[in-house]
Amino acid sequence: MSTERVLFAFVIVLALTLNVGFIAGDINDINHHNVYELFAALVVSLIATVMKFGDRSPLGSSMLATSLVADLQLIAAAAAWGFYASGGAALTMHQGATVVSLSIGAAVANVVSVVLLIIEMANLRR
Repeated sequence: MSTERVLFAFVIVLALTLNVGFIAGDINDINHHNVYELFAALVVSLIATVMKFGDRSPLGSSMLATSLVADLQLIAAAAAWGFYASGGAALTMHQGATVVSLSIGAAVANVVSVVLLIIEMANLRR
């Protein structure tokens, strides 16, 4: 068992679970979604992307692409939340749904990344 592969898989799965933790709840109620969890999901997703730059496996480019998509979606969600909250008022249902729906897109990209990781691990020869 390679410590490097374990850490790689850990960070990829952590990015997915933090993202899913953020999107869990009523899409129309922003009180069900924590801004700090969105921040954590974004930070871990960016770390996963940096780690994927060093991956030279056959599926590495696809995994990097999914990670870049997740980063873009999470950055857009965080930017939207920051923009909407800059006025000082609470987010409306529509604004909250926009933030959460962008995060759902990132979760889909993270799911694809985890599936690719599982495929790659299943194809490893000992």
